[in-house]
Amino acid sequence: MNTKKTYNGTYDSSWDEDNEELYDEKYSAWEERDWELWLNEKLTFPFDVKREEDEEGSSWKKSKKFFGIGHVMEVRSIEGDDDKYGVIIKVYENGKTGYIPLCDVEVSSRANPNFWPVRAPSIGLVVGNIEALSRFM
Repeated sequence: MNTKKTYNGTYDSSWDEDNEELYDEKYSAWEERDWELWLNEKLTFPFDVKREEDEEGSSWKKSKKFFGIGHVMEVRSIEGDDDKYGVIIKVYENGKTGYIPLCDVEVSSRANPNFWPVRAPSIGLVVGNIEALSRFM
């Protein structure tokens, strides 16, 4: 098992290493998880993230607007769960406060204790949406 030490415990990241059986097991747990509660238990606030995506796409080009693609911002808290965007985070950038989907951001370094907890719901949301869409295709 591949584990990563976080400030609030140890996180098993072996599901992210092309092991389909472990991934299926992890995904089943994700479907039942209260993400807001889990993230508040696992994350240490504040921490920095970089926005990699947004509803407008164009992740190859840095946005000029606040909280846009390519911007580094500080996560202050988990603010709720949205049916369309998933977990919403409160962020701070250059004196301004905003609210964006957690699945749009990444913690830059795998060595950062918040890397795996931030990554888990993003992957769960993406896979969940793909599986939901595949039922209609």
